[in-house]
Amino acid sequence: MDEACPLSHGFGMLGFGDKRADNRNDSMRNVLVLEDHPDTRGWLCLITEQAMGPVAITEAATLEQARHALTRRHFNLALVDISLPDGSGISLIQEMRQSTPETFIVVVSIFDDDEHLFQALHAGASGYLLKDQADSKLVEQLKGIANGSPPLSPGIARRILRHFQDNPPESQSAESAQTASHLLSEREIEVLGLLAKGMNRGDIGRLLGISVNTAAVHVKSIYRKLNVSGRAEATLEAINLGIVQPNRDLGGND
Repeated sequence: MDEACPLSHGFGMLGFGDKRADNRNDSMRNVLVLEDHPDTRGWLCLITEQAMGPVAITEAATLEQARHALTRRHFNLALVDISLPDGSGISLIQEMRQSTPETFIVVVSIFDDDEHLFQALHAGASGYLLKDQADSKLVEQLKGIANGSPPLSPGIARRILRHFQDNPPESQSAESAQTASHLLSEREIEVLGLLAKGMNRGDIGRLLGISVNTAAVHVKSIYRKLNVSGRAEATLEAINLGIVQPNRDLGGND
């Protein structure tokens, strides 16, 4: 059975819709924390409240409890562990991407290997944080959700960059550019490039001279055309398509 975090405030359910833009933290009022160790789960509750302010947090220790919670409540944010007593949290991420695609899902794990990382991102996770970071860093990374920054631990971001540095797409320049031009409009390619560099929709709108709503429409179209569900996956696709270069555009000089 799911239980409320002892320190959370009772806000009840708030509709979230598709509000993935500026001031996103204002809409992060219902949070699911899936973690099987009680002490770690309580710690994640505290981290979440420090980052998000007063929120209603539902705790789950197993996939079964999390699935039950999802039938009773809509969650704006989910913090998901991978290794659980009754399976992998990645399976829940896949399920949530189908049932509640607007939920912002962040993996919080001890695993920092490529296999777990890319499985989680491909399943639909919007961020990936490591548990061994300082509390202040985790709070800062979760706060970044408000301005569109994907919550990625520094080591995870470097691993993503190195993956593409060590495994460059074949014939990336001409062939990938042609693929991108077939999939996306010229404006969408511009928007994807800026999105991959960490800009939020407000920044993209200002830079391109379009409204925030128009930028949001472009982002939604990009996600649909590339069959991705968040910024992290979109960034991977931008690298695959040659729209951004890890070393040049994403600060890959580590």
